[in-house]
Amino acid sequence: MDCLRQTVNVVQTVPVPLLLLFIASTAVGVAVLFYLALFIAAPTPRSPTRTERTFRHIEKDGKISTAKQLPCWQDTYIAQRQAAQRKGDFSNKGLEVENAEIFMSLVVPAYNEEDRLGLMLTEAVEYLEKEYGSTKASNTQNGSASKVMNGKAGAANGYILHPSPPQSSTGWEILIISDGSTDKTLETALKFARNLGDPASGSIRVVALTANRGKGGAVTHGMRHVRGKYTVFADADGASKFADLGKLVQACQEIEDAEKRGVAIGSRAHLVGSEAVVKRSFLRNLLMHSFHLLLRILTPPATASIRDTQCGFKLFSRASLPYIIPYMHSEGWIFDVEMLMLAESAHIPVAEVPVGWKEVKGSKLNVVWDSLGMAWGLAVLRAAWGVGVYRRN
Repeated sequence: MDCLRQTVNVVQTVPVPLLLLFIASTAVGVAVLFYLALFIAAPTPRSPTRTERTFRHIEKDGKISTAKQLPCWQDTYIAQRQAAQRKGDFSNKGLEVENAEIFMSLVVPAYNEEDRLGLMLTEAVEYLEKEYGSTKASNTQNGSASKVMNGKAGAANGYILHPSPPQSSTGWEILIISDGSTDKTLETALKFARNLGDPASGSIRVVALTANRGKGGAVTHGMRHVRGKYTVFADADGASKFADLGKLVQACQEIEDAEKRGVAIGSRAHLVGSEAVVKRSFLRNLLMHSFHLLLRILTPPATASIRDTQCGFKLFSRASLPYIIPYMHSEGWIFDVEMLMLAESAHIPVAEVPVGWKEVKGSKLNVVWDSLGMAWGLAVLRAAWGVGVYRRN
């Protein structure tokens, strides 16, 4: 107590201007140290290697192709932006992403998924070929699949068909991103493609990352190289009902802004009281609710209002990609939140869509440690964007 009184007496003898200067200096010092610590802690993704920018697929003769260069809309977009900035234009107005070659791109991150990948791909290919495949292309080109109502394209099969150009409403591809897999994920993917036969087999591209990045890193890498008017990523376990993709497309098209930007995300929030969730352990449900509370506290309003940020089934219009993908930093489980935060900061409309979902065995998620890692990752992510460690420019 005497020590405290002595301290107070000493402080009272210090001139007020000097005391204020000390407090300000201390605050600045703490802020600088915090920024430096955050700068060190905030993840910075490594640049892709030369081989990671290539893919393999099945040729018409059934053989595995040599490594071929992946197209990269992001490189072209950034080159446009840099050219404009050299001329003194920093507005980013007039920049356009390369035109889509097909209607739908599916990105599948896969780390040691040889056992579960085949079932997921079977369901995905069946739906993609039915809705956007060669038969659909033929119908569209003959003009039988398009309807115009009140000046707008009519809805069919859960998505909107446009009368022209035909190639924008048909065609699909699957990019399987093997995230440093040590099992036979690559072989499984290529074998599956071969068994499909031509022409569907050529629509599956397999990309091998030299080292494990994490689910977010694999998804982001794949989305840099898509050719679709719409891009969806889906987990390799097949937990989400792939036929609900039509719901995502329709929802995205309904909310797209004047620039055709839109995001539609699958949601399992309607299943919270279902048997699949109720049967989970008390610890897992506790961690789930705790994470949702943390999200509401740390994320901006629109992202905080989303009931299920972590469902591995999200769709993006092509026009929205340049506002999200080039600025991604998180490569772990929390990457979904960063995508949604970037969409919100760019004022891109987001729709949350209930989708079918089932529990699938073989998850690589460690409930306790990965939940703690997600909480830490979210805090670092929010702080890095908040104080300027991460910036759009």
